[in-house]
Amino acid sequence: MFDKAFKPFLKSQPLEKILDPVDQCISHHLSLVRESLADRQVEIMYDYEMLPNRKPRFLAQTAAHVAGAAYYYQRKDVQQDPWGEKKIYGVCIHPYYGGWFAIRALLLFPDVEVSFLQQNPPIDCVRTEEEKIELLDKFNFHWQDWRYRDIIEVKEKYSEEQKTYFAAPPAERLKLLGLQGGLQRNAMH
Repeated sequence: MFDKAFKPFLKSQPLEKILDPVDQCISHHLSLVRESLADRQVEIMYDYEMLPNRKPRFLAQTAAHVAGAAYYYQRKDVQQDPWGEKKIYGVCIHPYYGGWFAIRALLLFPDVEVSFLQQNPPIDCVRTEEEKIELLDKFNFHWQDWRYRDIIEVKEKYSEEQKTYFAAPPAERLKLLGLQGGLQRNAMH
């Protein structure tokens, strides 16, 4: 996504119109998907959309789990709960990418029915109790160092440039890509 969609998108847009680069990139590319499926009804929901009651329009990690795309590891997946009263958030792990992915949108096709489609469960790729505890610990208490993403051996992960981009404060990100002043200029409007 970063090299093939995001960076070309930024280079093709007037920087004055870029307020949220990733969200605008995803929206742009999914609008192209919608156009290519003009003969179909497609409902697109984005991970940042909220309902009037300030709850998310959809639960991205739950949706990925139900779709069989990634396993959503939660506290209930651990037999010997070591956290006591602490709030523990769940996290999705993909069998190929580990934690090196993001769920940015959900596409619904309400007029499509596939009666023979079978639901495939997600692959439980974090095998042991100890690894599940380690995953939830790293995600909940050390998420900024990104180590939870490598809880399993991954086939592909973010490039160093992508990691540097997402680790930087938002106002400094475009400069890292050689696109000077974009978000700072937007802040003045």
